[in-house]
Amino acid sequence: MLYYLFNYLESLNFPGARLFTFISFRSAAAVITSLIISLLIGKRIILYLQRKQVGEVVRNLGLEGQYQKQGTPSMGGIIILASIIIPTLLFAKLGNIYIILMLITTVWLGLIGFLDDYIKIFRKNKEGLAGRFKIAGQIVLGIIVGLTLFFSSEVRIAEKIDVANLTLRERHEILDNSVQIPSHGSITLEKKSTKTTIPFVKDNEFDYAWIVSFIKEENRRPYT
Repeated sequence: MLYYLFNYLESLNFPGARLFTFISFRSAAAVITSLIISLLIGKRIILYLQRKQVGEVVRNLGLEGQYQKQGTPSMGGIIILASIIIPTLLFAKLGNIYIILMLITTVWLGLIGFLDDYIKIFRKNKEGLAGRFKIAGQIVLGIIVGLTLFFSSEVRIAEKIDVANLTLRERHEILDNSVQIPSHGSITLEKKSTKTTIPFVKDNEFDYAWIVSFIKEENRRPYT
């Protein structure tokens, strides 16, 4: 929200407003805001939950030390959600597809956690939300995120391609989008791609084109 406010102020030549256009500044401001929320608001939320006796209920299983978690405040995930969502709403560019997906994912999984705690505490069901519903909720979310990343025209990667290896079809697609092709060397293009990365793995690019082979290649790999 503040991003759009200061963007408007910059158009009016307001002193210092341009600072908000730098992602490094907004990232640092979001981190500091998140820290303040977790330290100040978090403590109050914990004390409030304790006063309302919203805490863990431990069954008597005859085990030593089993009551140590008795009364431990539940629903503390509210603090984490607030520390993520509020700074994001304040400092992020909300029209960005990645920000939208992040907010949807955070809220969606937060609701699953809330339902789990609600059933445990207020319905007095120690088992909480049934595992099949948790898994189903995560699968549905994964499908939504995956389809959005696959079909959204805003999700692109920058890929360096050797000019000598360009196919005739690729050359036509590039020229159709008013991109000049050099006589030699390489060209960097933003394009849709079926490649993704796997963290902590060497040569971590994974191309899942074979999974979506039923979709015509020209529909999933357009150039800009």
